[in-house]
Amino acid sequence: MKKIVVWALIASMAGFLFGFDTVVISGADKKLQQLWNSSDAFHGTVVMGMALWGTVIGAIFGGIPTNKIGRKNTLLWIGILFFFSAIGSAFANNPFVFAAFRFIGGLGVGASTIAAPAYISEIAPAKDRGRLVAFYQFNIVLGILMAFLSNYLLNDVGENSWRWMMGVQAIPSVIYISLIISIPKSPRWLLSKFRNEEARKVLKLMGQEADYENMKKEIEVDNDNASLANDNIFLKKYKKPLVLAFLMAFFNQLSGINAFLYYSSRIFQEAGLGESTALLSSIGIGVVNLIFTLVGVFLIDKLGRKILMYIGSVGYIISLSLVAMAFFFEWGGIAVPVFLFLFIAAHAIGQGAVIWVFISEIFPNHLRASGQSFGSTTHWVLAAIIPSLIPYLFSTVGAGAVFLFFAIMMVFQLLFVAFMMPETKGISLEELSKNLINK
Repeated sequence: MKKIVVWALIASMAGFLFGFDTVVISGADKKLQQLWNSSDAFHGTVVMGMALWGTVIGAIFGGIPTNKIGRKNTLLWIGILFFFSAIGSAFANNPFVFAAFRFIGGLGVGASTIAAPAYISEIAPAKDRGRLVAFYQFNIVLGILMAFLSNYLLNDVGENSWRWMMGVQAIPSVIYISLIISIPKSPRWLLSKFRNEEARKVLKLMGQEADYENMKKEIEVDNDNASLANDNIFLKKYKKPLVLAFLMAFFNQLSGINAFLYYSSRIFQEAGLGESTALLSSIGIGVVNLIFTLVGVFLIDKLGRKILMYIGSVGYIISLSLVAMAFFFEWGGIAVPVFLFLFIAAHAIGQGAVIWVFISEIFPNHLRASGQSFGSTTHWVLAAIIPSLIPYLFSTVGAGAVFLFFAIMMVFQLLFVAFMMPETKGISLEELSKNLINK
């Protein structure tokens, strides 16, 4: 079991690079807009938003290498993409070159949301699967915290501080690449490619050689399904997992989480905080996110996925309503930071801990990467659109109206959890796929 935990932690480091890459731009946000004298629309959609469109492409097509060359090899290429994105962004001399290298990093983010949860879910025992896949989310928030901290420490190094902010990601990228080489391939992926002896050797390393025959039989049935003409996630029999993946990803972004992470410093300044205080408050967001993600990781296999989503949904509704009221009634001081800390805590213990675990569990083995790709694409299309609109929406309808909309959407998420979402705790991947497929 110790080896499985180590391999899961290494694979989940893709999440660290994801989190760091997503948030590091927040420290450079206004600096870049002033440097290139960009309009709100150009800055939001090109300079800030291009990485997210890269993420969409990575999510759409990331299932292809995850299936063809395997989970491990895809994870290796993801590290290489992050490395080149960091170096290129740091040395960019105009907004278009900058956007191109951020797009490359986005490809890595999108693909990582498919390959990492798929790999971890396929090596994890059913009773520990939630906790081990949630390591990925833990690393995302650790990356977010490190990006906030890095931005704060590098903010005053000079007029080109944004270059240091963007380039420092090359260091964890190299560490990740060197570690990912050491992990084995997924035994379930090997069996799906009829590489049975390699799969047996990996299961022996995992101390699960006794499960080989049973796993082989289950995956042979799955391979038979895969061999059927035109078998894909959009067939009627896969309607239930498809709808569940869509709604989970849809509500994740309609909470406003990525909009907030991308523009945390700007939101705090909109609330009346100075630039330095806003950056420091962003570090506080990272700390709260990390603490409550740890709580979510600890509880996900004890309480289950649905209970965490109930807690998160109620927390979302309360905190987002308070943030909206703070902007509408111009409450000053620390009101907005405190309410947003509550928002981040609700996200971390609910959607943050659950989304990648849940989507990685609900599709059959031969369609897992495709299902992950669909869920991730839904997530990232919305994650590209919503943050791109934030500068424009804040300057037109105002921050209060934006956060009120997010609060209303979380009421609908609560209804989704109550009436549609199944519990997946402690059930084998093969059993889950049987339960969710319409015969």
